[in-house]
Amino acid sequence: MYPPGGPGSSNPGAKLIDAFLPASAAGIMELLSPVPPGWGGTLLVGLLHSIEIAVGATCLGLLIGTGGAYGKLYGGPVVRDLLAVYTTVVRAVPELVLILLLYYAGTDLINQVLTAMGYQRVDISGLAAGIFVLGFVQGAYSTEVIRGAILSIPQGQIEAARAYGMPPSLLLRRITLPAMLPFAIPGLANLWLIATKDTALLAVVGFFELTLATRQAAGVTKAYLTFYVAAGALYLMLSLFSNLIIGRVEAWARRGMPSVKEAR
Repeated sequence: MYPPGGPGSSNPGAKLIDAFLPASAAGIMELLSPVPPGWGGTLLVGLLHSIEIAVGATCLGLLIGTGGAYGKLYGGPVVRDLLAVYTTVVRAVPELVLILLLYYAGTDLINQVLTAMGYQRVDISGLAAGIFVLGFVQGAYSTEVIRGAILSIPQGQIEAARAYGMPPSLLLRRITLPAMLPFAIPGLANLWLIATKDTALLAVVGFFELTLATRQAAGVTKAYLTFYVAAGALYLMLSLFSNLIIGRVEAWARRGMPSVKEAR
């Protein structure tokens, strides 16, 4: 050991670390500041756009999935065959390929139809196109999740409702949807979490969401690690918050049903 004031009391490496860490932390906080020249506000705007697309796509997917599940269970042969083709193709083709196909070819097809009918070409909103594309993909998965949940309902409940003369719409509202909800929520919750991350695929087509905002910020500042870690943290926070909400919804849907602990 060196005595106090000896050569070991002044370590150049320790001084370098002590000087670097505060400066680095200050630089990171400045980069992530929501106030310019920081990029934190840009990331939050991108996160908001990601949430908007995920919510819209999930709602559209639920509508498609509910109709698709009923069509596959109770529709005619033609309807069942068409829905089988839809769910098989969407689940077989990579989502990025579907997004590129639907985003570019779909918008071009709409404008060609409008031109053929004598109308002006329209500039389709990126938000609307993103919601439609992801909602179309989500609908195929939701169809199978909801179909499986409906099949899990004890058939005696549906037969009793039909025996009382319930019309199909009332049967759907009062029996099928409430009874299948506890079975569908876990699968639909997974689809929601997948939708929040699938919004990142829209960065390929130039839609401004969290991943594209992160790429722009990292490209300008060259702080790639900082911004991609920050984006990952935002996605994680969104997932954790979603899990809290989903847990409460699932507890509400399962009210009156025996818990897993009681079943043991």
